[in-house]
Amino acid sequence: MEESRPLHSGAGAALRKLVPPPALCGFVLLLALMFGVSYAVGAAYGPVAPGMHGSRSGSGGGDPVPHGDGGGMGGMHG
Repeated sequence: MEESRPLHSGAGAALRKLVPPPALCGFVLLLALMFGVSYAVGAAYGPVAPGMHGSRSGSGGGDPVPHGDGGGMGGMHG
């Protein structure tokens, strides 16, 4: 009768030590997926703050932020 081999042979045990746990792989995959989706949504809809402009150079110059009332909130008198 043949003797059964131990479950943790030399090469197999070393390989199992190098492989990260499945939960960690799943978390990293989910993190990458969420980053990809949020990047795609951001690229599709553009900036959300009013008055934000892209970082394209050569668009004519000038100050993109209006400074008419000192930059404060309108209607707030103190």
